[in-house]
Formats: sequence, C-alpha cells, structure tokens
Amino acid sequence: MKKILFIALCVALLYWAFGPKKAEIKNLHNPGLTVVAFGDSLTAGYGAGRENSYPSVLAKRISRPVVNLGLSGDTGTAAPVRLDKVLEQNPYMVLIEFGGNDFMRGVGLDETEKSIRQIVDAVQQAGAIAVLVDTGGYSQMARYTKLYKRIAKETGSAFVPGILDGIFHQNKYKSDQIHPNAAGYEIVADRVHKVIKPYL
Repeated sequence: MKKILFIALCVALLYWAFGPKKAEIKNLHNPGLTVVAFGDSLTAGYGAGRENSYPSVLAKRISRPVVNLGLSGDTGTAAPVRLDKVLEQNPYMVLIEFGGNDFMRGVGLDETEKSIRQIVDAVQQAGAIAVLVDTGGYSQMARYTKLYKRIAKETGSAFVPGILDGIFHQNKYKSDQIHPNAAGYEIVADRVHKVIKPYL
C-alpha cells in the first residue's frame, strides 16, 4: 500500500513539474488605463438597457470604469473597422465578445476566425490584455467555443467560457428569445469577473 502511494505521489510530482502549463497571458501589468468591452448586442445590454448591461454591472464588481463599445447587430467579421475607437481608450484590457451574429448570418467560421485574430493582434500590439468572451448558450455555438478557446491558447489571451450557458434556456433570465434581462446580465458579469479578476 505504501509503495502504491509513493508511486502515485511521484507521478503527481512529475506531472506538476513537466505536465502542460497554463498559458501565460500577454501584457500583464501594462500601463493602460481602461477596461473596454467590445462586442455586439450582448455587450451593449440589449433587452435591459446599457445601465443594466454586463459591462455596467462589471464596473461595480471591479470598482473601475468599463467602457461599453457594444453595438447591436455587429459581427466578428465587421468589428475590426471599429478598432480605432477601442484603442483610443488607452485600454488595459479589452473584452472581445462576438460570434452570435456571425452564426445567424451564416458567416464562414474561417472568416470569423481571421477577424477575431485581427482584433486580438491589434489589442495585444497596443499593449493591452485580450480577453475572448465566448457566447455559448446553445449547441450550435459549440464550434465557436472551441475556436475561441484555441485562439486564446495560441495568442496568450484570457478566455471566458459560455456566458449564456444556463441562461439561454431559462426564461426568467431572458428579455426575449436570445438576450438576457437585467438578472441574466448580472450572471454574465459574474462569469466575466471570475476570469479577469486575477489579471486586474
């Protein structure tokens, strides 16, 4: 029995020492001043108003302003044209939330990937932390979840999984068929906060 425990301990130590390491986040402790939420209607707070949007709730959680650059109807493929507005905020961190509209409009996943990588690259080149915020919520979005998780790993970005998981099929958290209500955005803000808290 002791021999088995000893072997198990050795294996655990070897895994800890040589196993896969958590990817390092690029641009930690940079001199940027603001947190910018860059996204579509889920960032804008559609269905609950900007005052109840997840960026507004998040600002209260972290006790610092969060600039809301959410635009209803925006897609990951169209979003790069708004990058100048993001970067002029002198961001410390940018929360990047797109994908739902790309899916609904039938945009090719490879096109979305190219644009999301362009956004992440611009944010990181500006010296800020990039955070990929995954929509999740329903099975058809699983390929976006997989894509964003991979991009985050490859680029040294933080990753927030499935902000709509457990919300999308719960009417008490929704204002319509897709968008959260104020209570739903509270949950979204908590999920984002949980991931970014160590980097603030």
